[in-house]
Amino acid sequence: MSASTPFALLANTGSLPWAEVPAWPVADFIRACGTELGRGARLCSLFGVAEGDTTQLVAVLAFDADSTLAVGRSTPFSGGYPSLTPKHPQAHLFEREVWEQHGLTPEGHPWLKPVRRTAGNAPANGEFFRVAGGEIHEVAVGPVHAGIIEPGHFRFQCAGEEVLHLEIALGYQHRGIEEGLGGGPYRTTLIQMETVAGDSSIAHATAYVTLLEALAGSEAPLRAQWLRAIALELERLANHTGDLGALANDVAFLPTSSACGKLRGDFLNLTALLCGNRFGRGLVRPGGSRHDLEPARAAEMLEKLLPALTDTAQAIAWLWDSSSVRSRFEGVGRVFAAQAAEIGLVGPAARACGLVRDVRYDHPAGWHRFAQSPVTVWPGGDVFARARVRSLEIQRSGEFLAGQLNSPPEGELHGDLADPEPDTLAVALVEGWRGEVCHVALTDNAGRFRRYKITDPSFHNWSGLALALRGTAISDFPICNKSFNLSYCGFDL
Repeated sequence: MSASTPFALLANTGSLPWAEVPAWPVADFIRACGTELGRGARLCSLFGVAEGDTTQLVAVLAFDADSTLAVGRSTPFSGGYPSLTPKHPQAHLFEREVWEQHGLTPEGHPWLKPVRRTAGNAPANGEFFRVAGGEIHEVAVGPVHAGIIEPGHFRFQCAGEEVLHLEIALGYQHRGIEEGLGGGPYRTTLIQMETVAGDSSIAHATAYVTLLEALAGSEAPLRAQWLRAIALELERLANHTGDLGALANDVAFLPTSSACGKLRGDFLNLTALLCGNRFGRGLVRPGGSRHDLEPARAAEMLEKLLPALTDTAQAIAWLWDSSSVRSRFEGVGRVFAAQAAEIGLVGPAARACGLVRDVRYDHPAGWHRFAQSPVTVWPGGDVFARARVRSLEIQRSGEFLAGQLNSPPEGELHGDLADPEPDTLAVALVEGWRGEVCHVALTDNAGRFRRYKITDPSFHNWSGLALALRGTAISDFPICNKSFNLSYCGFDL
């Protein structure tokens, strides 16, 4: 399907000269994007590149069935342009972001309001959507919450206990990560990448270093790619296990809750055994890996991994064997497959709606070109499905790790890495534990970052949580929220 597109094609972790990215007047560019989205493409990223007093829009589309990415741009313009959102809802947050960053108005956008910036005295609020009626009431939750978590505001429109509409306002953390990347890369850039979303340190660091390697026209040695893949799957294991324990806790099922809390720590400790840090910081480096895994430590990792996997399987089995848990999970917070495709869900949230969508399979890069696992899909779209996908991915990540630790590749840890090519665009996708992490870099004529765009999977998936609450009791919000477990800081860049 992608062969006939007018966009420039490249593979994941590929690059091309900026001059070779096709450019159209903005109305034609939007029309071309709409045509490709209508044919089944997926919007990975849409962002602006400033050029004096004007801006160019850049779109990165994914043709998952063909394992290709497509890139196109508009010619420089200012003012307004026809909105993609009315026909392609997956563009709605991207267009709002472009509007607040560059002042470009998507004409016809159904709900144009800030994404992150301050509107008056309230971050990213503006007007909230309201439902009218004598029996309607409004419930406001956050941004300050009962636990030690990050800030986000949830505005519910309810009829009794039933949620008619949920609107989510984020942007309380003005961290300025993207803004600070211009002119880079700097010595501190990798540290910033590891903290885009702290529980996805390895995913974002891997996307960044592979992007640098693509801009330099090189790739890391195979042994370093193997180590990155091991670290990514350990990150997935730890977070999925923690999420299942938290879901069990939300329905007061303490056996699985307490067991998974301890087991999450076991998987984090395996990452620490790999590189000295429980979140994997300091492992991934441009051109290779900072740490190796010699045979004695690989054997120790495997010795500790296998019983942890066995204990995790038992803890999860208790969850599925409990009729009270299943009654709280099944049919609650459902997102239908058509909705998931329309809003561009990624990761386990998409796969729990029956969408076959996984970067490791659709756009394999690094070590995943040589060692792939089947895509884990469950069709229900509810809390149970999202929990079930996590449990199956724990099993498959465990099998992947056991196989890889038994047969490590030989070779060097570091390769030569040249400076980034000037006037070049590169794209890197990584399947983090929440879903697709997308990094796009454009260099200037000196090979420095002219624009760096990060799209965390949470940017796609917060809209899924809002849809999941429609028609659901407000008391089910905690388990719906935890079944997505999205990142505030990954959104508030």
